[in-house]
Amino acid sequence: MGEKVGRYRWKICALLFFATTINYIDRQVLALLKPVLQDPASGIGLTEVNYGYIVTAFSLAYALGLLVVGGFIDRVGTKLGYAVAVAVWGLAAASHALVSFPSVVAPLGEIIHSLGSALGLKGLVGVSGAVAGFAIARFVLGLGESGNFPACIKTVAEWFPQKERALATGIFNSGANVGALIAPLAVPWIAIHWGWRWGFLFTALFSATWLVFWWRIYRHPREDPKVSAAELAYINSSPPESTIRVPWTRLLSKRQAWAIFFGKILTDPVWWFYLFWVPGFLSRRYGVPIGRIGLPLVVIYNMSAVGSICGGWLPGKFQSLGWSANRARKTAMFIYALAVLPVVFVGKMQGVWTVVALLSLAAAAHQAWSANMFTLASDMFPRRAVASVVGLGTFGAALLMAFISTLVGYVLRWTNGNYAPLFVVCGTGYLTALLIIQILAPKLEMARLD
Repeated sequence: MGEKVGRYRWKICALLFFATTINYIDRQVLALLKPVLQDPASGIGLTEVNYGYIVTAFSLAYALGLLVVGGFIDRVGTKLGYAVAVAVWGLAAASHALVSFPSVVAPLGEIIHSLGSALGLKGLVGVSGAVAGFAIARFVLGLGESGNFPACIKTVAEWFPQKERALATGIFNSGANVGALIAPLAVPWIAIHWGWRWGFLFTALFSATWLVFWWRIYRHPREDPKVSAAELAYINSSPPESTIRVPWTRLLSKRQAWAIFFGKILTDPVWWFYLFWVPGFLSRRYGVPIGRIGLPLVVIYNMSAVGSICGGWLPGKFQSLGWSANRARKTAMFIYALAVLPVVFVGKMQGVWTVVALLSLAAAAHQAWSANMFTLASDMFPRRAVASVVGLGTFGAALLMAFISTLVGYVLRWTNGNYAPLFVVCGTGYLTALLIIQILAPKLEMARLD
């Protein structure tokens, strides 16, 4: 069947996979280089509070980007819209390498000090020009990276029939796990042998290379001469779907949407915490040097990939036993929430590999939970509203992360680098989220939007 229809659409899916991989590599570089940048010899002298400001800038931009990037891509088209998003985050990644130069940081320092004095914000007065430069670069990076998943979803809708879209989405989304695995192996090696600036420049080079392939290869399927008539007919074989957009105001009137919203804002920031803060935690608490930090992180993120796969398998197994979708889904999510709980002890553990084991379990359980959060949306909303519901929850989570990141920096300063209370919060949010979901959606009934 594949030979008769053609397989060109999978080349497009491969482009989406590589872009998502680059997206997650770019996202992790600063976290991996944090121990180096905290060393005064780097010329940056990054503090925990300053790092919190920088992560806040990224999270805030990511949240704002989610509000506008989908409409932008719809207006200009997938090819140009995705290219602009990748170009923006590639340039932002490269610009990180500039923030240690006096000609860049001196004027930024003056501007941030003047702004802090004018607004009466004492925290800004003490921020260096280098930290301000990183914050600006991360803000632009967040804006660009917010376009990745909306562009990927739109591309899949254009290139795949309905019955293959879940598989195509799973393939490109696996690039997130691959990126999380590659970054801890590549970035520290680059920093040791070439300097920390090249950690950012190499990822920008990957983005530029991908852009060349995207611009030369991508066309709409009906405009691409490499797509056979049989494959084009197969792509368009799905029955027409309603494209009427459901406004957020209507979604917010449904308790099912609030169940998804609270489920995501209470748990999504935990994954971001693992991405942005765990490398620094391992370095500071256990003295893991940057050259050896890759292996523990690879173990953690490999387990998260296993959790992502098992997350969808377990409720399906329960349903095969005759359980209802509601019982199967929530029982699986309860198991995942319990599996996260041991992470509350991470701050008290002494052995680094014991900590890695607990973090691996928590990361795997989170990804299993996250897979079911996406499925919950499709359980309770028609297909045309699922992306909007998930986007609403992701926006709320990113906005909350913007606040939490600054708070984390201050908590670490107030406690002299004690991560224990932070891991307690990470471990307890899932049971709270499941309780709220049960209250708001006790039977997983389909929301009535029309």
